[in-house]
Amino acid sequence: MSEIIDLSQEIFSGMPVYKSLPEVKIEMYASHEQWEGITDSNLVSPSVYKLEMSEHTGTHVDALNHMAGEFRGQSIDTMPLSMFYTEGICLDLSHKGLKEVIEPKDLISACTKSNMTVKKGDTVLLYTDHYRRAYGSLDWSSGPGLSVSAARWLGEQGISAFGVEMMSPGIPGISNREVHQICGELGFTHYENMINLHLLIGRGRFRFIGLPLKIRGGTGSPVRAVAVFE
Repeated sequence: MSEIIDLSQEIFSGMPVYKSLPEVKIEMYASHEQWEGITDSNLVSPSVYKLEMSEHTGTHVDALNHMAGEFRGQSIDTMPLSMFYTEGICLDLSHKGLKEVIEPKDLISACTKSNMTVKKGDTVLLYTDHYRRAYGSLDWSSGPGLSVSAARWLGEQGISAFGVEMMSPGIPGISNREVHQICGELGFTHYENMINLHLLIGRGRFRFIGLPLKIRGGTGSPVRAVAVFE
């Protein structure tokens, strides 16, 4: 029997978002009482919620057109679904601290310690334990991140994507913009705001699924990312 591990954040009003993104707002749009014309009930049972949020809310994947202006046209709805349904591995980088850069040597060492190899088409998840340590705190926006050379190393392995627990794949002001650029150049993508990666450590390969919404022209999409162990 398959074991499915949820890797996705809960989405709720006022949740933490990247500094330049709009706040998440969720409000009741209609209730069953409204639909049924009931006006004297003390009970309100929502039938429809209205959501206001960006494509880059919570656990999400970036489209290639998000990476830089020259990749316009490569929107989320044009990217092959095979990029979001792959084999996956999770590397232990939990020794990395706040704003500490992850280098190629760190990725290679993590592969060696776990006796795993990055294969073409993989989704490579990077466990830093930043979610459990810092989510909702003042340190949440100050997590570790990939260096430019580490992002290029991953891309050169021919992966489909990598995933991080932080709000950005690189460190803002140090490597984040360049990491996005490299993803566009080499044609791979990344997931942000992942959770439960500690549950994948030491368990080997799994099926990764992180299908995006089919947003016309979209620059990314929230996903319900999961790891499946057969």
